[in-house]
Amino acid sequence: MTASLKAIDGSADLPALMNNLAAQARVAARVLSLASPEQKDRALQAMERAVRAHATAILKANAEDVAEFRTTGATAAFIDRLTLTQARIEAMAEGIAAVRAIPDPVGVITESWQRPNGMIIERVRVPLGVVAVIFESRPNVAADAGVLCLKSGNAVILRGGSDSYRSCRAIHECLAEGLRAAGLPEAAITLVPTRDRAAVGLLLTGLNGAVDVIVPRGGKSLVARVEAEARVPVFAHLEGINHVYVDHAANLDMAKKIVLNAKMRRTGVCGAAETLLIDRAGAAKTLKPLVGMLIDAGCEVRGDEAVQHADSRVKPASEEDWDAEYLDAIIAARLVDGVDGAIAHILEHGSHHTDAIVTEDENAAKKFLKEVDSAIVLHNASTQFADGGEFGFGAEIGIATGKFHARGPVGVDQLTSFKYRIHGTGQTRP
Repeated sequence: MTASLKAIDGSADLPALMNNLAAQARVAARVLSLASPEQKDRALQAMERAVRAHATAILKANAEDVAEFRTTGATAAFIDRLTLTQARIEAMAEGIAAVRAIPDPVGVITESWQRPNGMIIERVRVPLGVVAVIFESRPNVAADAGVLCLKSGNAVILRGGSDSYRSCRAIHECLAEGLRAAGLPEAAITLVPTRDRAAVGLLLTGLNGAVDVIVPRGGKSLVARVEAEARVPVFAHLEGINHVYVDHAANLDMAKKIVLNAKMRRTGVCGAAETLLIDRAGAAKTLKPLVGMLIDAGCEVRGDEAVQHADSRVKPASEEDWDAEYLDAIIAARLVDGVDGAIAHILEHGSHHTDAIVTEDENAAKKFLKEVDSAIVLHNASTQFADGGEFGFGAEIGIATGKFHARGPVGVDQLTSFKYRIHGTGQTRP
């Protein structure tokens, strides 16, 4: 399915290569912007079939990636993010099917009104153009980003990390197979064919105006670099410092289920809980059971003085722990004074990603949901639902934590902009 690493890594003129890829993507973006929903859906259907048909090849490529990076001393959480399984490939295929089932956003009239002079103004969804997605570790991002951009009429340039290089190439070939089957240009979904890190810097320049938006998916250093150096708009989140606040009015059994899932379902995803906040007024009931449950499940707990007293296995928390995104089986825990204390802590230490409250008190829940300024806030549910697939988007291209039009999971609707169409009958302005 793929060429040798040496052949692909051997580009002598990287700037020329990248500019050529971007120019081709620009042309493909024009084609996609005018493609019918039926043609795009035919491509998606063929991609779904190809992912299933080539699952063995994808797993083989991924095994080579994992084997290479095990030798580097990578953490268990990193290896988990990198690893594909048959179940994860099936989920990838199901995600493509779910995206295909979503109504096509391009051309949808979101608002329409008539002015006193008789003109009719419509606000209509249009594609962004060319999206560059720079990601690390998770090879499934290649599929998610590719199909979401296709559905929303955008061309995409994918730059995966060197860690998932072989896996991404195997997945990309499935996407290209789908494009060919539907008669769409292969440049609509481009994978940067080199491990050279300089390719990232070139993408950040916008490649002479060919790139319209950049989406980084990776660690803090990658996202910080993109946000600092990019010359085009960025949809990004820097960190997922996510909190679960257990109120004094929480149902303990529910709280235990939510906290355990939020932290331990997958510790290396951006929706994993990193800090547990417990209402001081309910600590006699909730503190010891919650902390003991986490430690028994293999999670290291770093706590304030009260949390340390609840279980001798708790390690002291430092000030740095309240601002830590562990992406591992570690959680910081402290007592706070009610929902106001939880909100104050999140305001000071949160990253505007995902935060949850567990409570049976509707007023406390309403206050938390209103005042916590995060892209996703939950009441009585795990932070691990911070995922576009769980929102019904089929997949996501990332979680945006900024204040622009794309916030939270970035799906097909968020990958569109809009234009105004005006229908007149000869009006002129006096």
